[in-house]
Amino acid sequence: MRTILHSDLNGFYASVEILKNPSLKNVPVAVTGNKAERHGVVLAKNAVAAEYGVRTGDVCFQARKKCPSLVEITADFDSYTAVSEEVRRIYGRFTDRVESFGIDECWLDVTESQSLFGTGEQIAEKIRAAVKNEIGVTVSVGVSWNKVFAKLGSDVAAPDSVFSVSRENYKTAVWPLPVNALLYVGKATAAKLNKYNIFTVGELAAADEDRLRMLLGKWGEYLRAFANGADLSPVMRADDPSYIASIGNSLTNYRDLRCGEDVYTLMLLLADSVASRLRESGLGKARTVSLSVTDSALERYSGQKTMSEYSCVSKDIADCAFGVFLRIYPWKNAVRALGISVSGFSGKAEQCGFFTEDARKAERIERAVDGLRKKYGNNIVQRAAVLRDKKLYSTDIKNEHTVHPVNFFGRNRTGNGGGPARGS
Repeated sequence: MRTILHSDLNGFYASVEILKNPSLKNVPVAVTGNKAERHGVVLAKNAVAAEYGVRTGDVCFQARKKCPSLVEITADFDSYTAVSEEVRRIYGRFTDRVESFGIDECWLDVTESQSLFGTGEQIAEKIRAAVKNEIGVTVSVGVSWNKVFAKLGSDVAAPDSVFSVSRENYKTAVWPLPVNALLYVGKATAAKLNKYNIFTVGELAAADEDRLRMLLGKWGEYLRAFANGADLSPVMRADDPSYIASIGNSLTNYRDLRCGEDVYTLMLLLADSVASRLRESGLGKARTVSLSVTDSALERYSGQKTMSEYSCVSKDIADCAFGVFLRIYPWKNAVRALGISVSGFSGKAEQCGFFTEDARKAERIERAVDGLRKKYGNNIVQRAAVLRDKKLYSTDIKNEHTVHPVNFFGRNRTGNGGGPARGS
């Protein structure tokens, strides 16, 4: 039987800041985005701040109302990345099957490691102790036979502890939990389930499959399977060619966007970075473009579209994303943030269409620009539309890219956009 661990570094950003400055250990600390760039939300907090009710996602002024003595620190992502890499080196002592789930979370398949290091629980305890003693941050570790329950175990575990979800205890340990404790059950999905008197994981596990399919489509079947522990998805290594499901970028703009022209300008900048990363990735071209929009009232909208042809050209991606925007966005408020990602990769093989010469010319131009940027910096060449906005022109957005690993359903299913996101 498989043995899967899920590790979750506790209050990671705040823990690293306290590691850098131990005098902050017993005071309320919140790590925030760059307020000058309008990213002023709480990204992480320590346990002391949490006692005041400070929550991840709070806008800074809200957090200060809850805790007037709150120490706010602007995020230092270079430091967090460095510590994360040190932690993963510890994981690597026990297994080479390590799959990232963000900078502070990983799954580890230790099935084949048990003959060397002991049971899953024993390996988890060794990892917990090594991270604490060698690095100085703490980690919660969940242990189970599948990824979903291992993740749930780390969520349930107290900081700096191990929690095991086994075939013997999962009905008592997992099923009484609220349904949104299960991975991929976000607020909207939980609300739909609650409407039909499904409030706990156990009630989801016992729900009628046809009813769930009518309510949530195919996702209803998946979530019911998760609740019953029927997740067979493998732990993916970062060097596995099927690991990457999508490549994307997002940006909270320094000012609200109030017209389509402004939105399209930012989309060109985002698409430029996404297309460049795609060309570097070795994944070929992409066909599906996904868009997320956050308005000035912090309402979120999302949608996707499949292009008629595979492409790695930024204008194709931007045009497709703008088409999605026009379809999904009601313009009740100004736009605060945009995110674009691409998926459904062609691989190295490419089927050519009849009308490809213009596309090939555009691709050759962008690859030439790639060479210039590699030599002289990402901002050496910009589109004329972006030059109208000096603040955007100076933004090196490519270095803030996101590469998304596959989710539990395998590459074939994630290629068209995945399912409901987990609520925060």
